Amino acid sequence: MTAIHKPAGILVSGNSFKTIAHALPQNLQPSNLPDATIPQPVHRLDYATTGILLIGKTSSSIRALNRLFEAKAIEKTYFAVTIGEMQHNGQVTSDIDGKPSHSNYTVVDSVPSERFDRLNLVKLDPRTGRRHQLRKHLSTIGNPILGDKTYGQEDLILMGKGLYLHAFSIKFTHPFTHKEVYLKDKLPERFQKLFATSKL
Repeated sequence: MTAIHKPAGILVSGNSFKTIAHALPQNLQPSNLPDATIPQPVHRLDYATTGILLIGKTSSSIRALNRLFEAKAIEKTYFAVTIGEMQHNGQVTSDIDGKPSHSNYTVVDSVPSERFDRLNLVKLDPRTGRRHQLRKHLSTIGNPILGDKTYGQEDLILMGKGLYLHAFSIKFTHPFTHKEVYLKDKLPERFQKLFATSKL
């Protein structure tokens, strides 16, 4: 198994020609283990989201990682830039598509903004994995993610800079070595231009 940085504006998988899944065989060294297979992502990130993506390179690692995700034994942390005044921390538990959903958040930094009144650097810990969960949850509490054309407020859409949502880290116990694995993908430059992120 390995991990890669997923850029914005590309699908993880699907019928489109330009996907992460299609690009992996040409760009990753294959495994030399007996059950080596075509490398494939073992979870998803939205088209517009950047960040860390886990890849399985053997049949056994893909199965093992899938089991860990099903058991909620993989801890994922995201960072987002949100709009508006926010409580320092909290949780959002509104259902998504009729299913229970749970996201925790902590405001790490906050700066005044001429156009948006206030921008926040928010650490996000999703406890469930619904489609567009973090985007929907933050929009629900009145703090949409900067650049979110789907769930943002029409008069507060930032055009041309993309969605400010980043999959920052993944932590889990390796299914074969049983050692703790903690992987990080540093914040994109556009986040760093807004906040002093040296404390992360």
